[in-house]
Amino acid sequence: MSEVRQENKMGTRPIGPLLFSMAAPMVLSMLVQALYNIVDSIFVARVGEDALTAVSLSFPIQNLMIAFATGTGVGINALLSRSLGEKNFDQADRAANTGILLAVITFAAFALFGLFGTEIFFGFLTRDAQIALYGTQYLRVVTIFSFGLFLEITFERLLQSTGLSLFSMFTQGTGAITNIILDPILIFGLFGFPKMGVTGAAVATVIGQIAGMTLGIIFNLRVNKELHIGGKRLKLHGPTAAAIYQVGVPSIIMASIGSVMNFFLNKILLGFSSTAAAVFGVYFKLQSFVFMPVFGLNNGMVPIIAYNYGARNKERIYKTIRISMIAAVCIMLLGLAAFQLIPGPLLRLFDASENMMEIGIPAFRTISLSFIFAGICVIAGSVFQALGNGFYSLLNSIIRQLVVIVPVSWLLAHFFGLHAVWWAFPIAEITSITLSSLLLRKILREKVDVL
Repeated sequence: MSEVRQENKMGTRPIGPLLFSMAAPMVLSMLVQALYNIVDSIFVARVGEDALTAVSLSFPIQNLMIAFATGTGVGINALLSRSLGEKNFDQADRAANTGILLAVITFAAFALFGLFGTEIFFGFLTRDAQIALYGTQYLRVVTIFSFGLFLEITFERLLQSTGLSLFSMFTQGTGAITNIILDPILIFGLFGFPKMGVTGAAVATVIGQIAGMTLGIIFNLRVNKELHIGGKRLKLHGPTAAAIYQVGVPSIIMASIGSVMNFFLNKILLGFSSTAAAVFGVYFKLQSFVFMPVFGLNNGMVPIIAYNYGARNKERIYKTIRISMIAAVCIMLLGLAAFQLIPGPLLRLFDASENMMEIGIPAFRTISLSFIFAGICVIAGSVFQALGNGFYSLLNSIIRQLVVIVPVSWLLAHFFGLHAVWWAFPIAEITSITLSSLLLRKILREKVDVL
């Protein structure tokens, strides 16, 4: 029997304060997460450029894991928030418990890859034995012990869906800070610990993820009163899993396309030098410090839109989208300024050689031009997902990353050289904002204007 529960704040509180109160904790936690990504690579770079390149080449698989975890989380978030908006509390509980089990199943698949697929993966990418060795050591650990990653993200989504984003900040922040502290200790063998090198960076990563997962479980059991998880409710409900993946699969594929793009771009760059691939890896670490706050904003925005779509409140949907886009553009402009004005100091954080500086400075300034358009595209993609049409996000991502970035990068590399490859990113973002604008207008007219 469903319980009588109070009206959720996502349907009553003023949009501006609501959005920023929900997004701010996630923005802060994701900034900490981005900082951990950067610090992680800064310490690995001290081992050597080969180690930095190896960790950079591991990124497509790590990104693939995150794609499955967050994509499934998007599906959970959308179904859960919509169910709460419709006062269907039994369905909300089924969404939460089914989502937890889906995370466990996905972890098992990646653990098998870690056991049997890492050497094959690096053998395909590079013939440099040292880079392949470092990469295999790192990737094997972060895949076999990835249960912390999958469950941490899932429990965070349960908190966000019920308006408890502050507690998500604590879970993610705890994991990131744990990782930052352990990185130098385990990489360099401080305080009596063995010197583990690249493997130490991987061990620090998974320990941080497990710490965040543990806190997420505690908060959901003790604080999250709108959901009931565990016990006899922890069952894999087929129709609920299908509903989660109806939204989640396009998001998973969309994020996975980023891994495919990254993989092929690494192949193109390795054709020039391993340093070029290292520059690309460093760029991705640094750009996360720009994009993570926008993703945090999305995490605050999606449940508000999904809830008010379920509650049929058109005005609140439009206002949420407008405020989110303005905030995202402001964040991206700050990122643009940093990459344009101080690319040298940013690269020196990673112990960059002269060759790396020569490649990296023009690369950073060229790629970051795409930031001018990226904020709007990211928000539009999340609006599609919140309104139950993940296919639009998928279509936009396929065109941007596979139809534009990969072939344009290859053509520019073939005809003009390494310095031209980076222009594929601004070209792709111009394409993306054009398509995003058309699709956003279409979905709002078809789904929101009729409410």
